[in-house]
Amino acid sequence: MEMLPVTTAWLSSLDPLSEVPADQLQWLIDNSEHRLLAAGEFVVKPGEVIAGTHVFRQGRMVLYSVQEGLRRDFSTVLPGEITGYLPYSRAHFASMYGEITEDAQIMSLPRERIRDLITHNFELTQALVHVMTNRVRDFSVLMQQNEKMLALGKLSAGLAHELNNPAAAILRDAMTLRQHLKLVPDRFKEVMSIHMEPEDVDAVSDLFFPMIAERKHQQLTLTQRMKEEERLTDWMEERNVDNATDIAETLVEFGICQEDLDRLDRHIPRTFSSSMFNWLHANLVTEKMVEDIAESSNRIANLVSSVKVFTHMDRDQGKTMTDIHPGIRNTLVIMGFKIRKFKIEVIENFGADVPQISIMPGEMNQVWTNLIDNALDAMEVNGKGTLTITTRRDRAYVEVTVADNGPGIPREIQSRIFDPFFTTKEMGKGTGMGLETVQKIIRQHHGTIKMHTSPEGTAFVVCLPVQG
Repeated sequence: MEMLPVTTAWLSSLDPLSEVPADQLQWLIDNSEHRLLAAGEFVVKPGEVIAGTHVFRQGRMVLYSVQEGLRRDFSTVLPGEITGYLPYSRAHFASMYGEITEDAQIMSLPRERIRDLITHNFELTQALVHVMTNRVRDFSVLMQQNEKMLALGKLSAGLAHELNNPAAAILRDAMTLRQHLKLVPDRFKEVMSIHMEPEDVDAVSDLFFPMIAERKHQQLTLTQRMKEEERLTDWMEERNVDNATDIAETLVEFGICQEDLDRLDRHIPRTFSSSMFNWLHANLVTEKMVEDIAESSNRIANLVSSVKVFTHMDRDQGKTMTDIHPGIRNTLVIMGFKIRKFKIEVIENFGADVPQISIMPGEMNQVWTNLIDNALDAMEVNGKGTLTITTRRDRAYVEVTVADNGPGIPREIQSRIFDPFFTTKEMGKGTGMGLETVQKIIRQHHGTIKMHTSPEGTAFVVCLPVQG
C-alpha cells in the first residue's frame, strides 16, 4: 500500500476542519505520526489507553464490542473521518475494539501533544471539540438503542420461559381431555343402565354438584394425603367400585371426604355403586382438566397483559401521572424465571401513601428492569438471596429502593459504576451502559439515584419528584 500525502489542502476539504487556519492544520501534520496498518491489525482494544487523535487518510476501521458472547458492530471509520482521543474528552481507556478491515493509512496526533494543541491552536481545538460533541451525541443515541435491544432480549427470554409452562400445560390437558372423552360412550352405557328412584337422583344431584362448585382446598402434607387416599380407596373397594385408587386420588384433590361419600351412598343402590362412582369421577376429572386449562390460559393472558403494561404499547412517550407499583410488579412477573432459577425471595414493601407521579412509564420500566436484573446477578453466586423493593413517600418525592443481599460492590470501583461502558460483569454478560442509562432516564425525570453498598448487600435508592 502506497502512502498518500497529507496536506493542509486535503485537511481543509474535510467538513470538521474546513474553517481551521492553514498554519494550525500544518501544525497538526508536523506533530502527528503517519503510519500504514494492514487489515486485521488493531488500533485499540478494550482496556487499553487511547493513544491519540486519529485522522484516516485511506482504508477503514470497524469499532465493535463483544456482548452476550456475540460481536456487535457499532460504527465504521472511513477515509476523512476523525476518531480516537479528542480535546477535553474524559475517556482515557478504550471500551471496544478498533480493528482495521481494509489496509489503512492514518495520521495520529499523540496524546501527550493534546495540551500543546489546546494551548496554541484555538480553532483546531474548537473543531475537534465539535467532532467530539457530535460523536458523543450520536454514540449515546446508538448505545441507548442498543441497551433497549438488550433489555428486549432479556424480556423475550424471560417471557419465553414464563409462557412455556402454561402453554405446555394447556397442550397436555387438552390431549388428556381428548383421551378422557373417548371413554364417554362406555360411561354413558353404564349410567343408562342405572335404575334409581327420582328422589334419589335429585338427592345425588343436590349433594354432588355443590361439591364441585364449593371445592375445598385442603392443605395436606404428603403423608396426610396418602392416608386419606388409602381411606377412600378402602371405602370404595368395600363396595366393589372399579378404579377405586384413581377415584380416591381425584376425590382428595377436590376435598371430598368419606362423610361426603356416605351421604351420597345412602341414595345409590349397591348394585350400581361402581357405575355411579365412576360416572361421578369422570365428571370430576373433566372439571379438573377444564379448570387447569382455564388457569393456564388465564396465566398466559396475565403475562401478555404484563408485557403490554411493561412496554406501554399504544401509549405516547410523554409524561403521564402514573402509579409506579404496577410497573415494578410487571417487571418482576417478566423476570419471574430468573427469580425462580436463582432461588430469590422477593419482598415487596410498598407504601400505601405513595401517590401517582409524572413519569414516562416505558422509560421508568427500563430503570426497574436494569436495577432488578443487576440485583439478581449480584445474588447469583450465592445460589439464593433476598430482593427487597421498598417504596415510600418522602415529602415532595417518591423514593424507590431496590436492595439485594449479595456480596456488595468493591470500594475501589464504587466511584465508576455510573460511568459509560464500565461493568463488573464478565465479558459478554454486560454492556456497561445499564446504570448509565438508568441515571440518564432518572435525570430526565428531575430525580436522583444513590447507591449504598457493603459486604452485606447493595441498595440503589431512586428519588422522583411527585410533580415532574
